[in-house]
Amino acid sequence: MTGPESVAVVVVTYDRADLLVGMLDGLAAQTRAPDAVFVIDNASTDHTRAVLDARTDLPLHVTTSEANLGGAGGFHLGVRAAYDAGFDRIWLMDDDVVPAPDCLAVLMAVDEDCLIAVREDLAGTLVEKAAIEFDLRNPLAIHPKRAAVDTAYADRASMPALVEVQNVAFEGFMVRRDVITEIGFPDPAFFIFYDDAEYAVRARRAGRRIWGVRDAVLVRQLDFNQQHDLSGWKGFYMYRNLFVVHLRHGENALVRLKPWLITLAVVLLSPARGGRAEARNVIRAMASARGMRRLSDSARPPR
Repeated sequence: MTGPESVAVVVVTYDRADLLVGMLDGLAAQTRAPDAVFVIDNASTDHTRAVLDARTDLPLHVTTSEANLGGAGGFHLGVRAAYDAGFDRIWLMDDDVVPAPDCLAVLMAVDEDCLIAVREDLAGTLVEKAAIEFDLRNPLAIHPKRAAVDTAYADRASMPALVEVQNVAFEGFMVRRDVITEIGFPDPAFFIFYDDAEYAVRARRAGRRIWGVRDAVLVRQLDFNQQHDLSGWKGFYMYRNLFVVHLRHGENALVRLKPWLITLAVVLLSPARGGRAEARNVIRAMASARGMRRLSDSARPPR
């Protein structure tokens, strides 16, 4: 690259105005200021709009959707807006994280196409869940994530300066525009869950490597909660979108068969697991996933 690169931040928020304040405070305190901040407000019903209207210390570009598009739909809108505006790099951010003051500067100093800031909790404990191994080759692996940063390293100090990862979260992920030109945009059809993992698979399939940057610190304001009720509405999206990743990107026929086998197992075990709601969810998820085997048209590379 010649000359300094420009960078836009994309923030997606929904009904978490008080957390959003802290996140925006963190952006305003960056030693390398962002050139633009695109905020997608997913039809919030709290005082999010007042929070955004009160900010005069950031170059905000706010889009308020008419309905809640989910994280996937929000990031699709925001990344497309930042891409269309011509920025060299785009940094994706959720509303419940706060970057350390030098986080953006540290990331911009790394000359790689795909990066993640490394997350910790409020106590300073390493909680980076990005997979070091995301296995779409082994049909016996029920879940593709085989190892994560926070299981491979005891703490941040034990990490090397750069750690190669195979999936990402859309909180702290930075991507160069030429990657988007080649592989397209986040897929809004996911709504929530696995849209970020699927995007990372696309990037890696295009030959891009993804690096976790040890010294780029991102602080989560909430505890991770990955134990969702698989019989509820979130369970539907978790099953469906996991299935979509396998159907789109499974590296052999047996891996692409896994969603069917998981569906069968859940249905057969449902009486012993205490109800049929999860079975109904997984059947619906499998049916919906079959219709998502191809990337949504709006997520395809720009022409």
